[in-house]
Amino acid sequence: MNNQFELPGSYKKWTWGLIIAGVVALLYGFIMFHPFAPVSHEGGDHVNSTRFWAVLLQNSAYWLLVVNASMFFICVTTMAMGGWQVALRRVPEAISSVVPMLGIITFLVLMGIVWGGRTDIYHWLDKAAVAKDPILNGKSGFLNPKFFTIWSAIAIVMWWLLGRKMRSMSLESDKHGTMDYETGKKWIWKNTVWASLYAVFFGLSVASTIPWLWIMSIDAHWYSTMFSWYTFASTFVSGMSLVALFIIFLKNRGQLEYVTEEHLHDVGKFMFAFSVFWTYLWFSQYMLIWYSNQPEETKYFIERIGTADKSGPYHFLFFLNLVLNFLCPLLILMKKGAKRNWTLITVMAVVIIFGHWIDFYQMVMPGTMKDHAEMMPFEFGIAALFIGLIMLGVGRYFTKHPLTAKNHPFLKESMIHHT
Repeated sequence: MNNQFELPGSYKKWTWGLIIAGVVALLYGFIMFHPFAPVSHEGGDHVNSTRFWAVLLQNSAYWLLVVNASMFFICVTTMAMGGWQVALRRVPEAISSVVPMLGIITFLVLMGIVWGGRTDIYHWLDKAAVAKDPILNGKSGFLNPKFFTIWSAIAIVMWWLLGRKMRSMSLESDKHGTMDYETGKKWIWKNTVWASLYAVFFGLSVASTIPWLWIMSIDAHWYSTMFSWYTFASTFVSGMSLVALFIIFLKNRGQLEYVTEEHLHDVGKFMFAFSVFWTYLWFSQYMLIWYSNQPEETKYFIERIGTADKSGPYHFLFFLNLVLNFLCPLLILMKKGAKRNWTLITVMAVVIIFGHWIDFYQMVMPGTMKDHAEMMPFEFGIAALFIGLIMLGVGRYFTKHPLTAKNHPFLKESMIHHT
C-alpha cells in the first residue's frame, strides 16, 4: 500500500501562487483602502475602509467554518459507528488541521473590527446608538465587545483542542499496531466519547451562537431562528465538497488505494443531500418572512433583492446563489452515475464552494457596504489567500502522516464497502 505522500511540484506552485496573490491583494488593500480611516456609515470617501474589513470578515468566517466542518464529519460518523469513511478519514483530518491557523487569522480580524470600533461593520459597537435604540440595548448583554471576544476565543480554542484530540487518537493507532477485539473496543469507545464532546460544543457554537455573533449581528435589528442552521448547512456542504476535491486529487496521484467509487458516491450523497437541506432552510427563512410581511423582518431581504418597483443592488447575486447552490446540485448530482463520475464531482465541488462563498458575500456585504455592491479583484485576491493557506496546511499534513488509518478496527468494513 502506497501510504506516504510527497507533494508534487505543481501543487506547491499553485499553493504559493495563490498565497502570493493573496498577500499582494492584502497589501493593496492596506495601501489603497486605508483600513484605519474614520468609520463611514454612508459610503463616501472612506467606503473602501469598510470594504477592507467586510471582505476579511466574510472570507475568514467562511473558510474557517468550512475547514471546521471536516472535523464535524469525522465526529458524527464516529458517533454513528460508521466504518465506510475510514479509508478516506485522513483527508478530513488533514483539512481540519488547518483550523488553528485560520482560527488565529479569524480571531485577529474580529478583534480588529470590534476593538477598532468599526461601527460600520457592527452597529452595536456604537454606544450612543445602543443607548437610544431599545432593540440594540435589549441585546447588549451579549452584543458587547467583552462577551464577543471571550466567546469567540473559547469557540476557536475548543475547536482547535477537541479537533487535535481526535486527530491524535487516530494517529496513535498507526503506532500501536493491529488491535485485538478488546483493545479495539476500548479505542472506539474513547473516540466516541471525544467525538460526542466535540459534537455538543459544535452545537453550542457553529449551530447556534457563533453565526449570531459574527454574521447576523451585522444586521442587529434583524434576526432569524434558522440563521445558524442556514450557515451550518452552507459551510458543511462546502466542507464535504472540499473533502471530495482532495480525495480525487489523491486518487489521481495513485494514493488511497482502498477508496473506491463507492466511497466517492457516498461523499457525493452528502453534497447532494445538504444542498437540498440548505435550500429547505433558504426557502423556509425567505417564505416565512415574505408571508408575514413584517417591516422589521422584510428589511433584510429588501436590502438584497429590492422591492417590486426597484431591484436591489444584490439582486443578481441573491438569485445566482440559489442557482449555484440548489439548481446545479439538484440537476447534476441527482443521478447515481453523476456521484461516481470524478469529473462531475470535481466540477460540482468547485461550483458549490464558490456558490456558498457568494452566499456568505451576500450575508455580509449588504449590511456593511450598503449600495456599493460591485465586486473588485480585492475580494477574489483575499479568497485566493485563504485557499492557498488551506492547500498549504493540508499538504503538510499529508506529507507528515500516513494517508490511511491502517490499524483502525473498521478499516476492513471500509475496504469492502458497497453503497
